[in-house]
Amino acid sequence: MNGAQALIRTLVDAGVDVCFANPGTSEMHFVAALDDVPGMRAVLTLFEGVATGAADGYARMAGRPAATLLHLGPGMANGLANLHNARRGRTPMVNVVGDHARSHKRLDAPLESDIDAVAGTVSGWVRRSLAQADVATDAAAAVAAASSSPGSIATLILPADVSWEDGAAIAPSMPVRPAPQVPPSVVDDVAAVLASGEPAVLFLGGAAMTQEGQLAAARVTAGTGARLMSETFPARAARGAGLPGLTRLPYPPEMAMAALAGTKHLVLAGAEAPVHFFAYPGVPGTPVPEDCTVHVLSAPGEDAVAALEALAAAVAPDAEPRLLEAERPELPGGELTPRTMAAVIGALLPERAIVVDEALTSGVGLMELTAGAPRHDWLALTGGAIGDGLPMALGAAVACPDRPVIGIQADGSAMYTISALWSYAREQLDITTIVCDNGSYAILEHELSRVGAQGDGKRAAQLLDLGGPDLDFVALATGMGVPATRATTAEELADQLRRALAEPGPHLIAAVLPRRG
Repeated sequence: MNGAQALIRTLVDAGVDVCFANPGTSEMHFVAALDDVPGMRAVLTLFEGVATGAADGYARMAGRPAATLLHLGPGMANGLANLHNARRGRTPMVNVVGDHARSHKRLDAPLESDIDAVAGTVSGWVRRSLAQADVATDAAAAVAAASSSPGSIATLILPADVSWEDGAAIAPSMPVRPAPQVPPSVVDDVAAVLASGEPAVLFLGGAAMTQEGQLAAARVTAGTGARLMSETFPARAARGAGLPGLTRLPYPPEMAMAALAGTKHLVLAGAEAPVHFFAYPGVPGTPVPEDCTVHVLSAPGEDAVAALEALAAAVAPDAEPRLLEAERPELPGGELTPRTMAAVIGALLPERAIVVDEALTSGVGLMELTAGAPRHDWLALTGGAIGDGLPMALGAAVACPDRPVIGIQADGSAMYTISALWSYAREQLDITTIVCDNGSYAILEHELSRVGAQGDGKRAAQLLDLGGPDLDFVALATGMGVPATRATTAEELADQLRRALAEPGPHLIAAVLPRRG
């Protein structure tokens, strides 16, 4: 058995049975070994950023890592932006990065690079297999490192000759470290804080965003009067009727500071203390008030659900939380705007849907108008590196083939990883993509004014406008095998969304929104 065969068999035995791949010459023995290990599903992507983003979406929904197969240092570099998002979302992932044969590295071939350094920027675990006898054990260690709480990115560098040489053997799976439990003394300290009566916010993130975590948190706030909020961009959030109305911390700094104004105690459950994405002139770096004390009930990676349930038992044993009733907006008519688009989605969102949200500035009203919809999961852009939405939808659909996936996608960021549509069509995945087509990088228009940048605006506007020529998302999608339509009114969007959800396979709807400026 060669190294590649032993590697793949070990991954499959450890539960990693999906690989999002963009291989090259150094990975050809891995590719050939797929014929010997039918338990591994390989999904071809046309760009490494799609492979890494898809592995992110897969793990968020499957609760276990997928693998990626990347070609040398440049291939991994192409996937770094979405590896950054996955790291911020604490997503478990195993990267297999091919490298030159050991004898070839000293020749400084054109594609030679410092893969270890590149991998170290986003990985919690990096190892280079130096012999075929080690590769399977290294693979088992990579899966254990990625799967242990908190989730992490593990990168295994595989020299080509280690892949092709015989003498390797399958390695047994390694134990996975479970989420640490929060000490009772920490729960007691937080209970005392909430019993003080001072204004408090219970701030959720990570594992606390599950159904169980939210219900326990809602009991706490019902019994203590604390407010319930969550991080702005959770990796995965359960939503819909029967869950509490969970307010997300707004993205704009002024709104975030207003949301936390007057708070004396900020209690973190599965989340870190919030900070603004960027610095702005005259604005503090965090929305947390200066006179607010931050308390950690559970740090990311600890068992947030158990901590919240223990806290609820301590401070609100008989409290009945206020939960959302089933409610949908009326189907709107007329002009298609971000808000009428959100109303259409809220009115038609199917049960058990997975919503992948990279709507950015076009997401006005989405949270509000889908809150009472049937139960669904919501995946957000955790690290701020745009271009994750289309790949995440790919991974989520592979992980959950029995659930409809709806991607709500800004137009500018869609172009970063537009080739994901080809993989949708090749795999015939039930993904409906709604492109928010407003013809601009609208998020940057907001940021230009917020940072206080000055200028006459003419040349600056050219860097924020997506016109000249306009992007034709219907042509782009159909050219990659995805049926596509264009909606210019709310009624057209509703009709097209109904049809897309009723038909198997992928669909794209270009929702033409008012142009900026």
